[in-house]
Amino acid sequence: MTRAALFDVDGTLVDTNYLHVTAWWEAFRQAGHRVPMRAVHHAIGLGGSDLIAHLLGDERDQDQDATISAAHKTLYATHFDRLEAFENAGQLLRSLAGEGWTIVLATSAGGGELDALRAAVDADDVITATASADDVDEGKPAAEPVAHALELAGASARDSVFVGDSVWDMQSARRAGVTPLALLSGGIPREDLSAAGATEVYDDTAHLLSSLGNSAFAR
Repeated sequence: MTRAALFDVDGTLVDTNYLHVTAWWEAFRQAGHRVPMRAVHHAIGLGGSDLIAHLLGDERDQDQDATISAAHKTLYATHFDRLEAFENAGQLLRSLAGEGWTIVLATSAGGGELDALRAAVDADDVITATASADDVDEGKPAAEPVAHALELAGASARDSVFVGDSVWDMQSARRAGVTPLALLSGGIPREDLSAAGATEVYDDTAHLLSSLGNSAFAR
């Protein structure tokens, strides 16, 4: 029986959410849109096109979408060489792998951004595969990113656990039938994560690592 430990990356394994917030905020500003940072923050975790639609609405000038997305990527890329993983992020993945869990990343990141994130986590030796934004038609909160990660792991939903930091992560895991665990490291309130379906909530990767014996990973 294959057991999959599925992980979001931004805000879950790597401390990037607020970098994304400022990059998106500036990208919107350059395109003539004033979007509050709080609104941007709560949209982090959606894929780029979905994030723009969520924040600007269906009546926006969609011809601007590509320009806004490109500006965000350019601004965010300036941080690639300084990205930092949360405490014990790599150790958490290695501990789970050592207990027989198959580690797969499920993230909206792709390309060079994903490479920079994996370098920050520094646990490629135990990461079996990555389901990135480049591999799916629909991003979170649709079930597809988590379902694709399950396929890569060769595991069933009932034998798997998903760890993320956003409401979109929790909703995606729920829709895929996977047990969702949430971390507060992305800055989203505990009550929002619980309302979105999180069965357990931990402060960060270090807290989850120290609690593995009493978590969904021990059942």
